[in-house]
Amino acid sequence: MELFKRYILPRLIQWLVVIVVGITVVFLVPRLSPTDPVQTTLSSMSSLGMANPEAIMQMKEVLMDLYGLRGTLGQQYLRFWQHLLKGDLGPSLVMFPTPVISVIATSMPWTIGLMLVSTIIAWLLGITLGTLTGYFSEKRWAKVVDAIIMCIYPIPYYIMALLLLFLFAYTFPIFPFSGAVGIGIRPGFNWAFISSVIRHGFLPALSLILITTGWRFISQRALVTSVIGSDHVQYAEIAALPRKKIMFKYIFRDTLLPQSTDLALSLGAIFGGALITEFVFSYPGLGQVLYSAILQGDFNIIVGISIFSIIGIATGALVIDLLYPLLDPRVRYH
Repeated sequence: MELFKRYILPRLIQWLVVIVVGITVVFLVPRLSPTDPVQTTLSSMSSLGMANPEAIMQMKEVLMDLYGLRGTLGQQYLRFWQHLLKGDLGPSLVMFPTPVISVIATSMPWTIGLMLVSTIIAWLLGITLGTLTGYFSEKRWAKVVDAIIMCIYPIPYYIMALLLLFLFAYTFPIFPFSGAVGIGIRPGFNWAFISSVIRHGFLPALSLILITTGWRFISQRALVTSVIGSDHVQYAEIAALPRKKIMFKYIFRDTLLPQSTDLALSLGAIFGGALITEFVFSYPGLGQVLYSAILQGDFNIIVGISIFSIIGIATGALVIDLLYPLLDPRVRYH
């Protein structure tokens, strides 16, 4: 009970406050923006030839309800939370009357599958290569690996995605251009569906892994370089302990805490989707949905995806905060 009161409860309260504040900001920013989504929608309708004043006024009333803009700001905020706690994010304005939660639920499995796999692989590759090249920096192979990654890392996401698309979908048609699964293949636990998902997701995942690995490699190598000079590592080397034992038991363990924090926050951020990558490969994830929503002014979908992203990042930070004492014995529940 003491552990819950002194360590767990304060962090749960902090998690709840972060979510409430973040969602409140999401609620306020569009309403404080000089751009009025209702007027923008009405202007686009007028440009299409809808000039009947009575019809425009009726449409304005409907849009005010759909956007949740009726009443004072305080009334809108209370109504917003009432709907949110019921899981109601309103209808998609572009795909009306499809609920936003249904649109997100359809796209989320694709994003989670793509981002989860690529994030974990990139994290493992980055910290492994960073640890090896940092500790064996005098080796020729370590310098070669370092040079290769430093050449790849500055390449923008969209350039890497387009390059992979050109090489392995156009020049050498090994992988498909777009989509997440082959046409006519029904979802199910069978090899035809699974193999199709892997083929369609390979290039998007590879583009994310190549670029993300570079960042984690650089950060891990910097951490290893600083840890090598610490007293306990120097003492272990003087004591002639095996280099593998020094690397894994001392150096890697000391760098695990900040890298675990990075992994937790990265996993929490997957609910925002990989916007550029999903757009380039026409991958039907949350990033593609968010991109389309921004272009088409679908206010409700933008808010819905932002809320999921806030909850995901806050939850990731909470989980790693609760696991700190298990990852590093220097941290205690107090």
